[in-house]
Amino acid sequence: MAQIKNVGVYTSGGDAPGMNAAIRAVVRTALYYNLEVTGIRRGYEGMINGDFLTMDRKSVGNIIQRGGTILKTARSEHFKTAEGRKLAYENLKKRGIDALVAIGGDGTFTGAKVFGKEYNFPIVGLPGTIDNDLLGTDYTIGYDTAINTVIDAVDKIRDTAESHDRLFIVEVMGRDSGLIALRTGIAAGAEAILIPETKTDLNALYHKLEQGRKDKSSKIVIVAEGEEAGGAFEIGKLIKDRFPNYDTRVSVLGHIQRGGRPSCQDRVLASRVGVAAVEALLKGHHNEMIGVINGEISYTPFESAIKHNTEINPALLKIVDILSL
Repeated sequence: MAQIKNVGVYTSGGDAPGMNAAIRAVVRTALYYNLEVTGIRRGYEGMINGDFLTMDRKSVGNIIQRGGTILKTARSEHFKTAEGRKLAYENLKKRGIDALVAIGGDGTFTGAKVFGKEYNFPIVGLPGTIDNDLLGTDYTIGYDTAINTVIDAVDKIRDTAESHDRLFIVEVMGRDSGLIALRTGIAAGAEAILIPETKTDLNALYHKLEQGRKDKSSKIVIVAEGEEAGGAFEIGKLIKDRFPNYDTRVSVLGHIQRGGRPSCQDRVLASRVGVAAVEALLKGHHNEMIGVINGEISYTPFESAIKHNTEINPALLKIVDILSL
C-alpha cells in the first residue's frame, strides 16, 4: 500500500445530488483504514485559500440523504494559473494532506489532471454531475435524481397542459449533453426532443406537430438548453409564429434539477465509488476517475473521462418517434 496518511476531499463545479453521500463514504472509508481526513471547502478556491477542516465520523453523520454539498462548491479562475496551483500545493503540504479525492465533473477533473501531473500528487476523482456526460462510468452521481426531478415536474406540467389544451416547450439542463432531455422525454411521453448531439430539424418538428393527433389535448416538447436552435424560448417563438392557433407556453426547469434528496441509486453509487476511491489511492492509483461499468468498479484516466460522452443511442431517438403517435 502507498504511504498515505491524510486524504483531502472536495467538491467542485456544479453541485449534484449524492455529493454528500460520496463525501460520507470517503471520510468513513479513510477512517476505517486509519487515515486522517481533511475536508476542503469550496473546491480549488478553498485549496488556494487554505479553507480546511478536520473530518471525523460525526462530521458526516445524517448527510447521506441531503442534497447539495456540505463542503460547498465553487469555480476557481485562480487555480487555472500556475501561481494559483502553487499556492494550493503549498497549503496542502502545510496541512499534511498527501492525497486527494475530487468530486465533480469535467472541469473538476481537468484541474485535477493538470495539478496531479504538475506536482506528482496522488488524486482520484468521483463522477459528480447531473449531466451523465463522463466516459468511464455508466451513470454519474446526481443523474438519476435529476431525471426523476424532471419527470416529476413534466408530469405536473402535463396536468395543466391537458386542462388548457396547451403545447408546452420544456427546457432542461444539458448545455453540452442531451442525455437528461432524451431519457426524460421518453419517460414523459414527449412529442419531440431537441438535443445538442443532433441537428435540430425545425421542419421535422413542424411536421410532427402538424400531423400529430388532432384530438390530443396536450403536447410536450423537451429541449436541452444547449441545442443549436437557441433553447426553449427561441423554439417557442418559432412555433408561435408557425402555429398561431396553438396555446404555446415555455417552461424552463432550471436549477431545481440540481437540488433535492438523492435517489436510492445515487446514494448507492456514491457510496460504492467513495469506498473504492480511498482503496484506489492506497493501491497506488493516480489521476483516475472511479466509476461503475456493468456493475463493476472501473478506473479511467482523467484525460479519457473528460472527453464528453456525445454518443446518443439512435434506438432511443427512434422510440420517441414511434411512441409520440
